[in-house]
Amino acid sequence: MSDFDIPVLDFSSFRDGDAAARAEFAGDLGRACRDTGFFLLRNTGILDAQRTAMFTVARNFFALPAAAKEAVAIANSPHNRGYVAQQVEALDPASGVADAKEAFNVGLDLGPDHPEVIAGKPFRGVNLWPADEPTFKAECLGWYTACLRLGAELHQAFALDLGLPEDWFADKFQAPLATLRLLRYPAGGEGIGAGAHSDYGSVTLLATDGVAGLQVQPRSLRGTGEWLDVPSVPGAFVVNIGDCLERWTNDVYVSTPHRVLAPKAERFSIAFFLDPDPDAEVMALPTCVGPDRPARHAPTTGARHLAERLDATYKHRS
Repeated sequence: MSDFDIPVLDFSSFRDGDAAARAEFAGDLGRACRDTGFFLLRNTGILDAQRTAMFTVARNFFALPAAAKEAVAIANSPHNRGYVAQQVEALDPASGVADAKEAFNVGLDLGPDHPEVIAGKPFRGVNLWPADEPTFKAECLGWYTACLRLGAELHQAFALDLGLPEDWFADKFQAPLATLRLLRYPAGGEGIGAGAHSDYGSVTLLATDGVAGLQVQPRSLRGTGEWLDVPSVPGAFVVNIGDCLERWTNDVYVSTPHRVLAPKAERFSIAFFLDPDPDAEVMALPTCVGPDRPARHAPTTGARHLAERLDATYKHRS
């Protein structure tokens, strides 16, 4: 296993600092986004008590009987919401091995009378909630809101690093295609917890329980078969760049392949995948193109990009 230093960034220097501190943070962030696409983020303002409560409701949900979980299965939703059983996903389809994990997805919380729900717009549906779990919905939506705020602030820092106005991304994340995902990896150490993949969206915020398993393959190791362990820092988020932001930056930022090994001990994590608004145009940023660096990707939209990636993952969408 090679040495791997994943940077640890202190978000309080951006949120509470002066202009010089914010610029310094943005520079450090940009280097991480170009070099590894992964970093650890501490002092985010999300309290340990809220994190503990989220892991508690996640453990309680996954301990429910199979019938209770299947009642809110993702196959019942065309909008990427609900429960995903073990062996349903294959994040690395070329391997021929399905993922051992189980998951539960929560999207932007819209009522059945919301105009976009009534119109049947892609990814604009109601969330599926398990019965007789009184604190589950409130904790999930509270975590969703906190992560959405943090993700929006991170995009201010991305903009500064990329030479754009700080609010450049703001109108692209008004009602984003963000997904909160609770994850459980059963103990056993066999198979693969989550196959090798890169994330689909703009940025991912991951809270972990400290159990090892997450590995990454930075640019320097592509094609070598070697993977590097991501460390755990109590209270910090593991943050990584997704394919959408890599595309937006014309491959200046890197969306790094990663996987989760089947852990020896049961492992829980809570991921927040932040994609832009459905109609947001995703095309090479003006500061990331030039005579010597033409646009490498065709323009797309937030919804179209996400649909293409999900269709390759779920059989029920095909």
